[in-house]
Amino acid sequence: MIAIYPGSFDPITLGHLDIIERGSKLFDRVVVAVLRNPGKSPLFTVEQRLAQIRTATQHLPHVAVDSFDGLTVTYANLIGAGVLLRGLRVMSDFEKELQMAHTNKTLSTEIETVFLATSTEYGFLSSSMVKEIARFNGSIDHLVSPHVASEIYQCYNNQPTQP
Repeated sequence: MIAIYPGSFDPITLGHLDIIERGSKLFDRVVVAVLRNPGKSPLFTVEQRLAQIRTATQHLPHVAVDSFDGLTVTYANLIGAGVLLRGLRVMSDFEKELQMAHTNKTLSTEIETVFLATSTEYGFLSSSMVKEIARFNGSIDHLVSPHVASEIYQCYNNQPTQP
């Protein structure tokens, strides 16, 4: 079974990697799919995010990385995926994700959504929080992979303050 883990991944965090690693144990193949959303102003281009994800997941043989635009279920049908993989951190995630799962079911009855609760240590983590911390010279080394941290520090032209 092919699962898609869709998102913006701007940037990919250790929480995302946790879901990818755990999902790769449950499914034959996990496609980390970066959504091309023209309505957002991301820190990194789609190409940069794809490269970051490929580097972060290179140790996972059954994980592929791709990008798409449009509806996730359309992309899922295009590549023959039967599952949308989603991570849940807090109750507000559940409400939003359940609504999306129900909506996707109306668009494609053959695609299921599978939720994984985040590991406890990543329950607070989001890409926007990582960017906020880095913007104000905080250390993000414990929140993202080293190569991603380096690229974020370069974007903000700073180095983290020592704790």
